Amino acid sequence: MAESLLREVLAAGVKSKASDWHVKEDAPIALRIDGELVDTDMVPDHEFMERVIHGMAGGDMLEEFFKTGDMDLSFVEDNVGRFRVNVHKQRGAYSMTLRHVKNKIMNYEQLGLPPIIQKLSEQDRGIILITGTTGSGKSTTLASMLEHINLTRRRHIITIEDPVEYEFFDKKSFFEQREVGIDTISFKSALRHALRQDPDIIMVGEMRDKESFEAALQAADTGHLVMTTLHSSNASQTINRILDFYEYAEQGPIREALALNLCATISQRLLPRAFGGGVVPAVEVMINTPVVRKLLMENKLDKLTAAIDTGKGEGMQSFNRSLLELVNEGLITEEDAFTASSNKEALKMNLEGIFLDSDKQIIGS
Repeated sequence: MAESLLREVLAAGVKSKASDWHVKEDAPIALRIDGELVDTDMVPDHEFMERVIHGMAGGDMLEEFFKTGDMDLSFVEDNVGRFRVNVHKQRGAYSMTLRHVKNKIMNYEQLGLPPIIQKLSEQDRGIILITGTTGSGKSTTLASMLEHINLTRRRHIITIEDPVEYEFFDKKSFFEQREVGIDTISFKSALRHALRQDPDIIMVGEMRDKESFEAALQAADTGHLVMTTLHSSNASQTINRILDFYEYAEQGPIREALALNLCATISQRLLPRAFGGGVVPAVEVMINTPVVRKLLMENKLDKLTAAIDTGKGEGMQSFNRSLLELVNEGLITEEDAFTASSNKEALKMNLEGIFLDSDKQIIGS
């Protein structure tokens, strides 16, 4: 494969452990390194951008891009790495964002994830939702869970992605990886047909709409394990985000279906490491315990946070609990912990050794 015009800046970014490249006409290419944007001295013009885009895509994909102004694709720069690419237009000019997709899949210990993540990947059925903002490490955590299954269990795993991010090689498990736009027309279509392909596990790169969620719910309801990601910041917002797919009159039955089929939600935020560079994840884990199931059935979603706070013995942890542990281990600063916390007053008390239950009574740590 011929070298792309971006090869030099891509190689430099990979060497500097950049996660993303932001490229637009007549502006310095910016790299995101340890969460911060850093400018390079490379400034592409319109002709340069046009040549790059035509070098990455062609045919129907280009035609669709010129119609819609948006295009997602995978791109490999030989001897540099694999990238997930979004090409778009802004103010009539070409722009693109590239994300480095690492070939090595790290385990939960290497990623700094709590041990419960490994246990959750060993479930046989239900829905596991991994949530967070863009760039919070959702896909990396999902890949780690799938690779743990690959190393330990004989399972038929179908992944449906747009585009494929991590490439899996069969070990104990048997993988089929389908890319939307290349192998299948849509998430909805791939999910519907996956049920006829004898899967044990279905991984959906992102839950985007009502139709794909209903197909995932059907898969879980018929005894499969479904693993997917969603853009939401915590467990209660995740449930509300799913309910927002539906009209109000439809939400009751969907809550009940979630109560029966949800396995867990894992919500992540990446924070800068206190020393040595890099980032570490703060992780909230909500498991569908009998208490959580009852709250879902009774539409008491505002009580989910309290259920997580008091569910440590069952493997649950709140963001504040995770932030507290990261501060105590010296992995992040108190300042960054407060910036990331959604309940700063509670975190302040936690750092002072004070913990309250849902009735504001002091409880043990």
